[in-house]
Amino acid sequence: MAARALWKGAISFGLVYIPVEMYTAVQEHDLDLTMLDRRAFAPIGYKRYNKKTGKEVTWDDIVKGYEYEDNEYVVLSDEDLKRANVEATQTIDIVAFVDAAEVPLTYYETPYYLAPARGGNKVYALLRETLRQAGKIGIATVVMRTKQHLCALVCVEDKIVLNTLRYATEIRIAEELKLPPATLKAAGISDKELKMALSLVEGMSEEWKPEQYHDSYKEDVMAMVKKKIKAGQTKTLTEPDKESPAPKPSNVVDLVALLQDSLGKRGGKAAPSKSRAKPASKPAAAKRKPAAPRKAA
Repeated sequence: MAARALWKGAISFGLVYIPVEMYTAVQEHDLDLTMLDRRAFAPIGYKRYNKKTGKEVTWDDIVKGYEYEDNEYVVLSDEDLKRANVEATQTIDIVAFVDAAEVPLTYYETPYYLAPARGGNKVYALLRETLRQAGKIGIATVVMRTKQHLCALVCVEDKIVLNTLRYATEIRIAEELKLPPATLKAAGISDKELKMALSLVEGMSEEWKPEQYHDSYKEDVMAMVKKKIKAGQTKTLTEPDKESPAPKPSNVVDLVALLQDSLGKRGGKAAPSKSRAKPASKPAAAKRKPAAPRKAA
């Protein structure tokens, strides 16, 4: 956990007041690439400048403003933004408790750790255990960086995690997407295909071990960087190859055969449960009449 809190205030619900501090819960490991001038391979810089005079402006001389008319601004300091609603800027106000399953994953945004501030241990633990035993999450509002966020307070192990949520108006309507029908029959899925897919999922199922997943693409890029350095090609721009025509997609897919091939590659890691029909790979293959070569799916 970072040593410095991002935000200090309190959780409030009913008459309960829990002093807390907020810490970032994630750290980025993006591939850090610098933009260069391709003519001299020198870094590109950006300047903050006054659009009227064209002169550069330092951070100390920059303030925030709201444009209420063309080129007319109301200057707002950090203190002004705080005084607009002091309580909103210092309180995580829980407005309701809901079942976690009721909030779709598309609403979740960024997680933050909440830790009790001085004197808040007991009441922090009380809220944490209440959330755990009730199986609920707290829906709250909080102001951070001049924006009011909707958020969810979630019990995760021995922590309360604040996860900012998107507002309903920020979620795009999915009705315009061309999706398959909702029922198996209408989607053309047979019982056999579903049972084989379930067997494949069961064979690939394992315990969640987040440490085994990593950014392999970043590792590949760094390997290429080392290769170019070793070859003395640090200033060589690799041009793309001529694109070959993409193969035409085929709508004819033998889904059963694809599932059988997938199950074969998994090597029978886990046997299907008794309640599910076992995929009869060999008998099915024997019963099928010899078919013409399939098109690539």
